[in-house]
Amino acid sequence: MRNFVYLLTAFAVMGLAFWAYRENYRTQDELSKMSRLQSEIAGLRDGLSVMKAEWAYLNRPDRLRELANLNFESLSLLPMAPEQFGAVNQIAFPVPDAEAALEGEMPILDPIDLAADTGSVEEAAQ
Repeated sequence: MRNFVYLLTAFAVMGLAFWAYRENYRTQDELSKMSRLQSEIAGLRDGLSVMKAEWAYLNRPDRLRELANLNFESLSLLPMAPEQFGAVNQIAFPVPDAEAALEGEMPILDPIDLAADTGSVEEAAQ
């Protein structure tokens, strides 16, 4: 009986040693994968910072103004002015089809009518 316990203990120790050996190599493999991923992330971050710098360089206001002036004949770009913007109540919203509204396909809500009821065009548009 004592020999059986010794033999069982020896097999248990060998099994645990084999398991620890395999886990050690799995851990080393995962650590190397993590190291490769971290170096790849660092490279991508460097590339992203370069791209941000290039974007900032290409979007300089003086450069864009010069390009707009050079291509004025083909693009006809003008500076923005407050007079170019309108109010929401100046927008012509489409009137829903009455038959489609009765069939349940479209609601019969008109934002302009809602604005008159609530007193606010912005609330009606939302």
